[in-house]
Amino acid sequence: MSVTPRHSKPAPDFPRPYTTVDVVIFTIAQGCLNVLLVQRPGHDDDPFPGLWALPGGFVNVDLDADLQACAARKLKEKTGVDSPYLEQLGSWGSALRDPRGWSATHVYFALIPAHELQLTKGANAADVAWFEVDELLHRPALAFDHGSILQTAVERLRSKVEYTSLPAFLLSEPFTLPQLQQVYETVLGRSVDKSGFRTRMLAANFLLEAGHVEGTSNRPAMGYRLADRSGPVVFPRTFSPRGH
Repeated sequence: MSVTPRHSKPAPDFPRPYTTVDVVIFTIAQGCLNVLLVQRPGHDDDPFPGLWALPGGFVNVDLDADLQACAARKLKEKTGVDSPYLEQLGSWGSALRDPRGWSATHVYFALIPAHELQLTKGANAADVAWFEVDELLHRPALAFDHGSILQTAVERLRSKVEYTSLPAFLLSEPFTLPQLQQVYETVLGRSVDKSGFRTRMLAANFLLEAGHVEGTSNRPAMGYRLADRSGPVVFPRTFSPRGH
């Protein structure tokens, strides 16, 4: 007579959806906002053979304590970075997004300085590459519903840049205020007032002086580091365009 172990759990008697985590990884390269994509393998049994997609994959119940742990693991696998800025974007699920069956994905976005990246395509990808965000949003559809997810991530990022210190997480430390302003303008896609920008950054008390570094005009400039890397600070109002 067989005995069921005390701590064993019966298998659920209902169908379970595929559960994945995807990561929208942003960086600044060649003066443009870029996002990392991986190319799906080209064999016929892949649901989207040869198409580009956001990096991600299935939750591993033996390795991932929670969804953020899964996102951090996928990020590490693709970029070699352990602890960038990582924020949950939202969840997408339906019976139609994956031809293999009902699926739900939980999406995070990450901000990484370009110099820290060590791209690797992984065992299940044909290639991995950076794409300029503004060009990519006008390209044909990505795999799954990743085009819609990317659009949401870009809108979230640009919205938060208007009133937070979030772009600082895209810079290597130490950085100068002109470098920080350039990143703001790159993400926003427009210029901001220089004097107002400097006043706001210094008044928000999220920067620590890190000594003089080489500035954009080959003259020493004050370098800064983030006082707290656990999250951005929130400003009391949004930015005004240059000249306003």
